Amino acid sequence: MANNERDLFSAEIVNRGIEPSGPNAGSLTFSVRVRRRLPDFLQSVNLKYVKLGYHYLINHGIYLFTIPVLLVVFSAEVGSLSKEDLWKKLWEDARYDLATVLASFGVFVFTLSVYFMSRPRPIYLIDFACYKPDDELKVSREQLMEVARKSGKFDEASLEFQKRMLMSSGIGDETYIPKAVIASTENTATMKEGRAEASMVMFGALDELFEKTRVRPKDVGVLVVNCSIFNPTPSLSAMIINHYKMRGNILSYNLGGMGCSAGIIGVDLAKDILQANPNNYAVVVSTEMVGYNWYQGKDRSMLIPNSFFRMGCSAVLLSNRRRDYSRAKYRLEHIVRTHKGADDRSFRCVYQEEDEQKLKGLKISKDLIEIGGDALKTNITTLGPLVLPFSEQLLFFSTLVWRHLFGSKNDGNSPSMKKPYIPDYKLAFEHFCVHAASKTILDELQRNLELSDKNIEASRMTLHRFGNTSSSSIWYELAYMEAKESVRRGDRVWQLAFGSGFKCNSVVWRAMRRVTKPSRNPWLDCINRYPAPLNN
Repeated sequence: MANNERDLFSAEIVNRGIEPSGPNAGSLTFSVRVRRRLPDFLQSVNLKYVKLGYHYLINHGIYLFTIPVLLVVFSAEVGSLSKEDLWKKLWEDARYDLATVLASFGVFVFTLSVYFMSRPRPIYLIDFACYKPDDELKVSREQLMEVARKSGKFDEASLEFQKRMLMSSGIGDETYIPKAVIASTENTATMKEGRAEASMVMFGALDELFEKTRVRPKDVGVLVVNCSIFNPTPSLSAMIINHYKMRGNILSYNLGGMGCSAGIIGVDLAKDILQANPNNYAVVVSTEMVGYNWYQGKDRSMLIPNSFFRMGCSAVLLSNRRRDYSRAKYRLEHIVRTHKGADDRSFRCVYQEEDEQKLKGLKISKDLIEIGGDALKTNITTLGPLVLPFSEQLLFFSTLVWRHLFGSKNDGNSPSMKKPYIPDYKLAFEHFCVHAASKTILDELQRNLELSDKNIEASRMTLHRFGNTSSSSIWYELAYMEAKESVRRGDRVWQLAFGSGFKCNSVVWRAMRRVTKPSRNPWLDCINRYPAPLNN
């Protein structure tokens, strides 16, 4: 096997316990597990995505280049005149050429108006809320396996597979699953149970959001809801409008089937709508219905979601009102979205379908790590020019261009020719909210991005305490940081999520003020126990 292929795999020794029978009965047995690693995507950067990032930067920063030039020219012109000459030019010339003065003033006013009308309105994040289920829905890993065993839906091989996945998942013993999964031995994938779970998590998060922000539901002009699996009629957004009796001209949108990165897509959609509708509030609700997609068959690729996904929901209040500047927590800086759906393997990487017994579930491809790495590489390469300090961009871009121009002529003996300079993203961000998908994904992301344990702490602790809550997980991670009171004024927060499609999305926030410990937060009752030691 070639070295570059070997680098895509990792090996680990797995303790399989005491052998129950056979010649080795009573002794410990071990096996070696070989699996794909996340590609070292920072070592194989595509130049076109770097160019795309610079294209975004230039489009949004044109005024930063033109205004200083105009000021320099104007200053040079004025600086060459004495006070007497300047007064003569302003007064005597204007007295004899009033039409020119008025025309110049009109052009100035028109240019200034166009600038302020065309520039994007700032989008503020007023506050957000994450739903914390009741303790009666809390289950340990052992309890979850007992529920699966009692259901009678799984054979021993499927139960053993789910147990191995659970024990190596990075998930702790205090996550939440719906009551239907806990209590029922029947098929729980019903519309009634789905609506009950949706009502519980969405209304719970929204009640907290409206209480914290003191914003009335009728004041909200834009509503965006995203949930991949459960999409009833009327929609989830209609359920919210009906429950809170929102106004009749509200702009509502319901995003379905867009995976774990849909929370950022919802923010992007709300941002675009707010740009076209001044003086407005937008609420983005991100959730997933766990019970509705609880798989009860034997296909191992479809059993994986049972081990990772848990209940959760987030609700975010955005505003484009300038008077909300003083009370906002964060300001939206950048959103970069990457979609690999044109590739067939990427498209079918996470795929909802029925198994041979006609039981529906979410099928996870064995190529998930490889495909996810490619999407991540594209996304962060595009984001880099927008956020990295100039010194990092210069080193990164120069080595990248050198590699593309002269790399083919090199014999490969020089290490500096083999790979570009790896930018230090820790210089661009103070806080990282990486989608808490699984322990393996977080391990590989930490290695590739060269993040410290502190950088990835919020993601690991969210996975341990709440499990994979799909599109809302990045908000539980930000809630963890706020509970730790680690967010200071001016800090930059990077939220990174990926999901079916295959998609990878990034959003960057800047803290408007020091964020103190909130009065309501899903971590408040346990934050003193975190960071917790992880033994799996």
